[in-house]
Amino acid sequence: MGHIGGMSARPDTPDPDADQSAEAFHRIAEATVQGFPEAFRRMAASVLLRVEDWPPEDMLREMGITDRYDLTGLYDGIPMTEKSFADPAPWPDTVWLFREPILAEWEDRGDVTLPDLIAHVTVHEFAHHFGWSDDDIATIDRWWE
Repeated sequence: MGHIGGMSARPDTPDPDADQSAEAFHRIAEATVQGFPEAFRRMAASVLLRVEDWPPEDMLREMGITDRYDLTGLYDGIPMTEKSFADPAPWPDTVWLFREPILAEWEDRGDVTLPDLIAHVTVHEFAHHFGWSDDDIATIDRWWE
């Protein structure tokens, strides 16, 4: 999962004309999921995809995060590797993308396109749904270095 194909575009500065709307984020994230290999795409089908401007305060508190810019995305659910078909799901698994923190990171980095960054955060959060830890993801995805 870790590497996203087509990440060769490396602009010197963020494109001010890039569509930064929540709708654009959602379209890019959905297209990213549709680009998963078939087995992963099937496993991702039941996960809700939400784009919000900011992470909710209670979510930040629960995670011990004090700077709301530090959370670009979140997988909220039970990873597939821990699910039991006998256990009822009290709520659907959800991948959250937080638009303002992603935009801030995109502007700070200046070396990736906005669609590539949105796709990367989407892949990272869905990897958690598939049961991968941050350490697992980091072994194959050196994106943040």
